[in-house]
Amino acid sequence: MNDGLQVAYEKPMAVGECPLWDAAASILYWVDIDGFAVHSLEPASGAYRAWPMVSEPAAIALHAGGGLLVALRSGFAHLDTGSGALTEIAPAPYDTTLYRFNDGRADAAGRFWVGTLYEPRTQAVAEMFCLERGEVRCAWSGGMTVSNGLAFSPDGKYMYHADTTSHRIDRYGFDAGSGVASAPEPFQRFDTDKAAPGYGGRPDGAAVDSEGAYWCAMFEGGRVLRFSADGALLREVKVPLRCPTMVAFGGDDLRTLYITSAGLKRPDAEREQYPLSGCLLSLRVDVAGLPEPLYRP
Repeated sequence: MNDGLQVAYEKPMAVGECPLWDAAASILYWVDIDGFAVHSLEPASGAYRAWPMVSEPAAIALHAGGGLLVALRSGFAHLDTGSGALTEIAPAPYDTTLYRFNDGRADAAGRFWVGTLYEPRTQAVAEMFCLERGEVRCAWSGGMTVSNGLAFSPDGKYMYHADTTSHRIDRYGFDAGSGVASAPEPFQRFDTDKAAPGYGGRPDGAAVDSEGAYWCAMFEGGRVLRFSADGALLREVKVPLRCPTMVAFGGDDLRTLYITSAGLKRPDAEREQYPLSGCLLSLRVDVAGLPEPLYRP
């Protein structure tokens, strides 16, 4: 496989998303959105577990009280990874027949940020929500259709965010103390013409490394891109599947890049061409990632 890529877990997901490394336990978590499940893998032993969900899980965060915070279509819940018990924290703040949660992550102050996906995809009416100490607020509304690519700079002064539908990534000034993001400024713009020669996909999930570089999975582009904090392209990693969905740093030194992907919901011809579609991949990289913050209730 190119660039040192390895298959970390070979069972294909329908829509694998939101890989998350628990450094204390040396376990990787991720979700399968359309598979209605949260998964975990202990790479050292190969131990694997899965927890069925009551609705589509889209994003997760490590919970300060143990287990995971899960953003489901139906709302926020706490998953006790020992017993499997799922306890509601707050119901969905939207019409669940039109919206669901999508990409999200915790910030250094212990808040959990998660955007929505407007399923008809006919209007840019998705929203960004923040769960803070059990209370949900809308951080901003509109201007996006599929919220994605959420990440924070190492110093916490910037928030990155993508709208997959419009093929753009923006950067916001961020006040970690108040949890308020400033007006966005353009960070990356990609070609929206899927028929254009060399079409490279659209931005999906992302993560920032310890040097402040932004790594982004390019859905339907078969690649992962690394950009410097000022927007220069530093690296392109081509992956043996068309739809990588998100990246996360793991391993004892946070230098293993995990890549989730979409598989079972993709066209038959695509899955035949790319038999690893839906699998979890890994890649050793030179620059370490950042430890994932905990959600603090």
